[in-house]
Amino acid sequence: MQPKPVIVQKYGGSSVADVARIRQVAARVVASVQAGHRVVVVVSAMGNTTNELLSLAREISPRPGRRELDLLVSVGERVSMTLLAMAIEELGLPAASFTGSQSGIITDEQHVAAQVIEVRPHRVRRALDEGKVAIVAGFQGVSRTGEVTTLGRGGSDTSAVVLAAALGAQWCELCSDVDGIFSADPRVVPQARRLDVLSLDAAAALAQAGSRIIAADAVEMARRWGVVLVSSETARPSGSGTHLPPGPVPLAVVGIACDGEVLWLPDARPEAEGAVIAWIPGLGVLVDGRNLHGVLSGREVARVSAVGRGLVASPRQVARALEAVPGRLGWWATGEVLSVIVERAEAGEAQRALYGAVMG
Repeated sequence: MQPKPVIVQKYGGSSVADVARIRQVAARVVASVQAGHRVVVVVSAMGNTTNELLSLAREISPRPGRRELDLLVSVGERVSMTLLAMAIEELGLPAASFTGSQSGIITDEQHVAAQVIEVRPHRVRRALDEGKVAIVAGFQGVSRTGEVTTLGRGGSDTSAVVLAAALGAQWCELCSDVDGIFSADPRVVPQARRLDVLSLDAAAALAQAGSRIIAADAVEMARRWGVVLVSSETARPSGSGTHLPPGPVPLAVVGIACDGEVLWLPDARPEAEGAVIAWIPGLGVLVDGRNLHGVLSGREVARVSAVGRGLVASPRQVARALEAVPGRLGWWATGEVLSVIVERAEAGEAQRALYGAVMG
């Protein structure tokens, strides 16, 4: 008898923000099991837990050590995983929770932004073979020297994809409070529309430009290892949302992305500490600010981008797009992405203006 197929479901912080939502996730997981799947669940920390833990660290020290930061913030996902395991068992299914290290996610030793180098999901596979739902703390792993590490921005997405690849999962479903991937953040740009299908290359470009629905590293790993991705809303049935098949970025502009947690270091070089987003001569270095507030000192700005091969290839369209964002502090264009830097408080207006200029 053939074993039931494995699927991996990842739930973001808003999906497990409180007890009621954790119970909703538990019911969705049980429904997936009843539909004939063996399920691995990857969870983020509840709601705003990670930011709250970082705030505590900053109260203690203006420049907390990265090793201690990793140990501290890894606590959030452990709370989520254990509570979800309890909720699933209350619904009559056996469940077992695992930390990143217990699930076999092996990383390098770069604290705060570690890279996965190997996955040995022996305990997760054994739990599935025993008929249990396996629940994994996202965003974290362990180095070969035994140090707890975290995976940086979108780390729970990365956890889900690498586990899906290692387990040969049928698909990997990334669940959030948004119904798939939109052409812009619908909470900021009212006319944004949901994309039923989006190529993996286009999803990767949007993610690299700052879209928070799906992490860039996770998309790149899915492309490399052939993992089937779906971006879904937690409140909807499994499998709904945006499907991400292999394929290139189209000529037409597919969407607007915003990264609102960028630190601008005008006088720095690419060797700047932290995850460098871009280095533009004359503009300086832009660094991913997540988990680095208090560790790095820089100007807090936002990066707003349009993605589409045809846009960047047309000087006329680039000029029109830039004219639509008069408050820009700087800009650059590479590959399929046109990006502008604005004051963080002006990020919403910049998204709406850029959307109107290139997609309206």
